[in-house]
Amino acid sequence: MTPHADPQTGAAVKAADRAHVFHSWSAQGLIDPLAVAGAEGAYFWDYDGNRYLDFTSGLVYTNIGYQHPKVVAAIQEQAGRLATFAPAFAVQARSEAARLIAERTPGDLDRIFFTNGGAEAVEHAIRMARLHTGRPKVMSAYRSYHGGTATAINITGDPRRWASDSGTAGVVHFWGPFPYRSAFYAADEDQECVRALAHLEETIAFEGPGTIAAIILETIPGTAGIMVPPPGYLAGVREICDRHGIVLVLDEVMAGFGRTGRWFAAEHFGVVPDLMTFAKGVNSGYVPLGGVAISDRIAATFERRPYPGGLTYSGHPLACAAAVATIEAMEEEKVVENAAALGETVVGPALRALAERHPSVGEVRGTGMFWALDLVRDRATREPLVPYNASGEANAPMAAFAAACKRGGLWPFVNMNRTHVVPPCNITEAELKEGFAALDAALSVADEHTV
Repeated sequence: MTPHADPQTGAAVKAADRAHVFHSWSAQGLIDPLAVAGAEGAYFWDYDGNRYLDFTSGLVYTNIGYQHPKVVAAIQEQAGRLATFAPAFAVQARSEAARLIAERTPGDLDRIFFTNGGAEAVEHAIRMARLHTGRPKVMSAYRSYHGGTATAINITGDPRRWASDSGTAGVVHFWGPFPYRSAFYAADEDQECVRALAHLEETIAFEGPGTIAAIILETIPGTAGIMVPPPGYLAGVREICDRHGIVLVLDEVMAGFGRTGRWFAAEHFGVVPDLMTFAKGVNSGYVPLGGVAISDRIAATFERRPYPGGLTYSGHPLACAAAVATIEAMEEEKVVENAAALGETVVGPALRALAERHPSVGEVRGTGMFWALDLVRDRATREPLVPYNASGEANAPMAAFAAACKRGGLWPFVNMNRTHVVPPCNITEAELKEGFAALDAALSVADEHTV
């Protein structure tokens, strides 16, 4: 679809938004949301006719891009057949979505509890772990994001937790591995892995292993920086959990469904968790859907004992029909394979080439269609381009970089001192190169703030 200008409608959309919509994570009087007129594939456009290549995939969820005809058609067909039905019944779209998801999850994660999104999936995974073990505490990494509901926000490690942190939620945070900014003064990945596991072991020992229900980790942390864990780390966590009777929960809300070049990121590491959360890419965000994939061991706990949790829209037929169509389209069109191949042969090499040209790029990391550029003021000291959790004038260098991207027709994913490269998993090589050209120009703006 070709964008066309319609400023009058755009102004009306913006006025209604400003008068009535309360936006998340924002000071309402300080934001100026773009009025979006339409989207297709890897692009969206505004009412002034400006088109943007979306390197954010919405919020890292349009894994097959916007307006995929097969998914749109499936939603329309399901709406005509059975638009909604209560979760206590067996419904074809729900059953088929669960079957297709279970076929792709690792190990014995064959039972699917559907939620409306990722935060609720985390909420229920933690509830299941606590009920299964009879223990109160949950451990999670400081560099993490798990959602905005009551339990999920307390489990989250990033600053969005602070305003809602109850201090009584039974959550213990620890440092996960991150070689570029090591908390353990590690010299390399192997040392980082050994020291991070030793730190986790010691934290468990001091907290009391018998008090810990679960350790929850993003398989590859997303919003916190796309830090691919070093070889052996997740396997080491799995062994620690097994030794202490702790439930291992892997959060694949962002990393799942092709994003890392595999159906689930856990496949890269050969690790099977006890519970796995998902959302976002399961149906490319076309209708809200998330869930928990449950192992046989956890499911057995609730075979004769009712699970005390549920949602009115659990397994909503429209959402599940979208999931079925998305998974089938990804399979038919080899979307996962596309993400893996282009990540290895195009994205990684192109981003490393940008790093060589731009002193503001401290590190490139990622896999598939899941990458981050760590932007710095000084490569030698690795000082971030802006301070941790910067805002206002302190964040000016990143704001200038983001503005330069948008002027070049690229919509960036910017968080703290990083820009993430997370386009749709079915993006083409030509589209990627278009985005990298815009990114190249914008990084020159970031370079102006280096020493």
